[in-house]
Amino acid sequence: MELEVRIERLGAQGDGVAQGPDGPLFVPFTLPGELVKVEAEPGEARAEALAILKPSPERIAPVCRYFGNCGGCALQHMEGHAYLAWKREQVIAALASRGLEAPVEEVRAVPLASRRRAAFTLGRTAQGIAFGYRAARSQTIVDIAACPVLSPNFAGRLPKLKSALATLLGGRREARVTVTEADQGLDLVVEGLRPSPSLFAKLAAAGARLGAARITVDGESVILASEPSVSLSGTQVRLPPGAFLQASRESEAALVALVKEGVGRSKRVADLFAGIGTFTFALAASAEVDAYEQDEAAVAALGQAARGTPKLKPVRTHTRDLFRVPLGARELARYDAVVLDPPRAGAKAQAETLAASSVPKVVMVSCNPGTCARDLRILVGGGYRIARVVPVDQFLFSPHVELVAVLER
Repeated sequence: MELEVRIERLGAQGDGVAQGPDGPLFVPFTLPGELVKVEAEPGEARAEALAILKPSPERIAPVCRYFGNCGGCALQHMEGHAYLAWKREQVIAALASRGLEAPVEEVRAVPLASRRRAAFTLGRTAQGIAFGYRAARSQTIVDIAACPVLSPNFAGRLPKLKSALATLLGGRREARVTVTEADQGLDLVVEGLRPSPSLFAKLAAAGARLGAARITVDGESVILASEPSVSLSGTQVRLPPGAFLQASRESEAALVALVKEGVGRSKRVADLFAGIGTFTFALAASAEVDAYEQDEAAVAALGQAARGTPKLKPVRTHTRDLFRVPLGARELARYDAVVLDPPRAGAKAQAETLAASSVPKVVMVSCNPGTCARDLRILVGGGYRIARVVPVDQFLFSPHVELVAVLER
């Protein structure tokens, strides 16, 4: 049925929220204050906007022609200052949900055309081969030839990526393709295809046309140029296939600066969930660092880079599953500061042992304000004070927000 509704606020996923006959209605691509004609099914919580009858003054034209169909972005239609203010409010609300009051600074913005890593789907559709992102809340593949969020060098190769990879599908319905812009060229990880000698021959030919440095299929790699690497705080680090990397160089620089400020003059630091060393090498310029990480390939890459980089303070690497075996209070006692950057699930077990420790400073980096607030609540319960919270808009136009929280005893 068709309804006219007034959008009251934005929900956690960036959808407009209005009051419908049966409760809240979530209406994508709408803004607070707008009067909207929607199509809503009885008993359903989601509705489709048919027309914006009275637009918000904060509504702007999206920068991408695929916006509204592609599921990669949710908020291109929102004016920049309002958009960043909403992201900041998401962090404040997450903290408040755990009874936490802390100073939350303005969101650090990241520029357009800066993303260096993205995951795509290559698949067969009724219209032919498609290469792009999923549609919002759908398995449909939106075929794209451009993406303004990606770095220009990366975005400019999308049509070539589709053309080169399309022949590799064979009888498969679809494959997942993760692309990272390394210093030597594109690093591709393809999942869902069966490796074979003929496939690798095709990959080698395709990769050369793409300027790819490496293509990996289900764990087997074809290196077409020198092995891909990235520079982290001036240290060149070999990039394992599929390794975690901050989404853009600009967001990485912002996060690194905030972590260094939070650690201050600490001389011995534990870097937990260290990955390939995003924060390790910045910290090692002035402090001894113990880097803990579960992924063996990441630990090997970090250790190799540390050994090959002069003028760093000592860096020691430890392969450890911090979810199952967090550092205990006795182990933590040797550190002046702890930095932790867990995945979206957070670090509940590690937060509990930190809360029982004597570590003077803790700096937490998180891509999930909800689990971060949970872990901060544990630390505050153990005697820490939240000195600073800074959101970073790492995932441009999405509802996600990164944040750095600094805690002190």
